[in-house]
Amino acid sequence: MSDKMLKFVNTDKEMPKKRGAGDRVADFDEIYNEFDVASAETQASRCSQCGVPFCQTNCPLHNNIPDWLMLTAEGRMEEAYKLSSQTNNMPEICGRICPQDRLCEGSCVIEKGFESVTIGAVEKHITETAFENGWVQPPKPVAERSESVGIIGAGPAGLAAADMLRQNGYQVTVYDRYDRVGGLLIYGIPGFKLEKHVVQRRHTLLEDGGVTFRLNCDIGTDITFDEIREAHDAVLVATGVYKARDISAPGIGMGGIVPALDYLTASNRKSLGDEVADFDSGLLNAEGRDVVVIGGGDTAMDCVRTAIRQKANSVTCLYRRDRANMPGSQREVANAEEEGVDFRWLSAPQAFLGDNHVRAVQAQKIHLGQPDATGRQVPQIIEDSSHEIPADLVIKALGFDPEDMPAMFGAPELEVSKWGTIGVDWRTMMTNLPGVFAAGDIVRGASLVVWGVRDGRDAAESIHSYIMAQSDAPRAAAAGA
Repeated sequence: MSDKMLKFVNTDKEMPKKRGAGDRVADFDEIYNEFDVASAETQASRCSQCGVPFCQTNCPLHNNIPDWLMLTAEGRMEEAYKLSSQTNNMPEICGRICPQDRLCEGSCVIEKGFESVTIGAVEKHITETAFENGWVQPPKPVAERSESVGIIGAGPAGLAAADMLRQNGYQVTVYDRYDRVGGLLIYGIPGFKLEKHVVQRRHTLLEDGGVTFRLNCDIGTDITFDEIREAHDAVLVATGVYKARDISAPGIGMGGIVPALDYLTASNRKSLGDEVADFDSGLLNAEGRDVVVIGGGDTAMDCVRTAIRQKANSVTCLYRRDRANMPGSQREVANAEEEGVDFRWLSAPQAFLGDNHVRAVQAQKIHLGQPDATGRQVPQIIEDSSHEIPADLVIKALGFDPEDMPAMFGAPELEVSKWGTIGVDWRTMMTNLPGVFAAGDIVRGASLVVWGVRDGRDAAESIHSYIMAQSDAPRAAAAGA
């Protein structure tokens, strides 16, 4: 083992320097600065190189984290990048937006008493160094294949699959209904967590490597699902889930109550320079308004921090559980608190007050009762605890459900699960339709980007096996004859 490692005993954990709250709320730029070389090497050297690397086993991609930390500590950056990119098609994106406190860093064996290794920031540093030095190249197949694969959806799962399939020589076409590549990476996640040029850089790499993108292409309208199946040897559905969950409460239908994704998409489009009528009219703009965001996940954190940057008068987050039980990243909560968000833990909306437009949220306090079958404590309403929170913009960040894919695609024969997600054989990622595969959120439900990348990689491997088996079948039949 390198003598540069195991420095956690005398070196404290550090993140890259974070811009002050007063500075960063003035724009949508990322809030963390880059590690310099010395800082990255020092933080990487804190790794204990343990025999059972829980950081790796608890990463959905099973990234070789201890190995590329050691290579970074030794200054062997090109090797670190090559190792990192072997298991992850977009490490610079995962390094920025993965909830490391819930995954790799939260599983670090030195966390108790010494704090975990700063894994995400080092991962970002490795890949940015690789881009600066020209080590990141478009996918280059050893040999071209005649078979083609159609991918529906240009989000994390679709892009990861496109990369893997192109490396194997397949002719890949990605269809997406939006005008830019990236899905939620572009339109859902704010720039202060992921600047958009980072996603567009990956788009360019894939295009330079021979992947074809058909954007502004709505399946079922601009092209039929059957036409895509006819045009390709295999099809991957990786559309994600975009249907906003709603809440049932008096007044929910009045003006000023909007879904989180509508709000975030308008903000991101505006930052990208688009004309956004609903933003310019004030419908999806928080400036000067009292904003209440309902929810406790990462999307809710994106909304409250966006509203702060839009110069809202006040921003309040309502969540029915306590801080320890919220699903969002604790790091994001801390960032939001620094920026001025008011968190109302153990609070839930009871009604929305106003005439045609919301003026307040009537909330009630919550007590966490006994755990249910999942092990989580059940929220229980405290009687006579109603109170009003001023609000002329309410954002619902309650999660996402799948749209009716068989109806959207005009493919009633496509089977779905009881949750509305596309049903697959998890061993192969193939649906009930031969040659049609599915991956990402449309299969597992709303989840993390890193799981989308993992599913896309797994689906690409299964698609390769399927096409190889199809091409072998005629030869086997001829040999038998």
